[in-house]
Amino acid sequence: MPDKLPFEFLFTPEFSRNPYAVYAPMRAEGPVFPIDFPPGFEAYLVVDHEHGRAALNDQRLSKDLSLFGDYLQVIATEDDILFEANMLAVDPPEHTRLRRIVSGAFTPRRVELLRPRVQQITDELIGAFSGGSVELLDAFAFPLPIIVICELLGVPSDDRDLFRQWSGLLVNPTFEPEEVRQRQAAARATRAYFLDLIRERTAQPRDDLISALVTGGELTEKELVSTLSLLLVAGHETTVNLIGNGVLALLREPSQLALLRERPELLPSAVEEFLRFDGPVERSTPRFATEDLEIAGTRIPKGAMVHISLGAVGRDPAVFADADRLDVTRTDNRHVAFGHGIHFCLGAPLARMEGQIAIGALVERLPGLALGCAEEELSWRLTGSVVRGLAALPIRF
Repeated sequence: MPDKLPFEFLFTPEFSRNPYAVYAPMRAEGPVFPIDFPPGFEAYLVVDHEHGRAALNDQRLSKDLSLFGDYLQVIATEDDILFEANMLAVDPPEHTRLRRIVSGAFTPRRVELLRPRVQQITDELIGAFSGGSVELLDAFAFPLPIIVICELLGVPSDDRDLFRQWSGLLVNPTFEPEEVRQRQAAARATRAYFLDLIRERTAQPRDDLISALVTGGELTEKELVSTLSLLLVAGHETTVNLIGNGVLALLREPSQLALLRERPELLPSAVEEFLRFDGPVERSTPRFATEDLEIAGTRIPKGAMVHISLGAVGRDPAVFADADRLDVTRTDNRHVAFGHGIHFCLGAPLARMEGQIAIGALVERLPGLALGCAEEELSWRLTGSVVRGLAALPIRF
């Protein structure tokens, strides 16, 4: 291993195909590894379960980007709405306030009430498959969660292609000038879109989350736009990749696919295993040291950035037996795919339900389910971003 993981390597097809092959030798050298991301900043990557889980809940590691202006000047701009006033980018007490306001939409009871609708959308999408083959992301894994989150928010699902384009740009941490301009343009378009909806719901409230947040009067306009943007992006990006990565994992392990088909009661544990084995979020959003500290004996100076590889944590052999093997019967599954601590993913119950319904229906209704191309033809979205997912997943059945 090099002394520091170079920034450029995070954006290579080699790393995107299999980051776990990179993390294993890192972990063998120690749980904390210097990383050149973003370039020009002192940064560290945590790759084991013990210290990764602890770092996710370490109050000395701040999510408040306003404390770190130099970083904002490089990676974010006034147009980057995902870096603005939402619960992902602040610390308590602001985080506590924002999370309380939004959390009512994601209570277990509210999510459970969505189950029949999620099942209906799933059945309709699979019912439209024809010809014995389909590209699963476009035909199923993307439309399912985007329709659900749009209906929850009160956003027209007919605009989902726009949201897919915008969200893909918003989560891209590129430093290439043209791609940065595209990201900024997507942020401006998203902002304008939500400002129009906020004004509409202010004048004529409906029975949806946007109306509830607007009429509640507890959020500023800036907080509303940033929070709605976060919910829209996070509400579908993670589930798209959970479905895509999970189905691919099953296709690579036919014995596990057969077992899940024979024992559908294993679906809840199977989804947890997909989250551990190849989860939809490869790396946490950044944290910043508010004081000099140590992680596993490595000195982290004040102002340095700390990333936690959720993927590497899920493959730690010190915690997970046979960590590189998919096992849908695994019960001791303390993964951190949804984070840990106060920033634990608010939408985790919804993502779990969507994953169980979606993958369960595919396994049950598509006999002969198999990969529709040679495995070496698969390509992954570049994992310089925090998300980890396929660019496409052709299947046949």
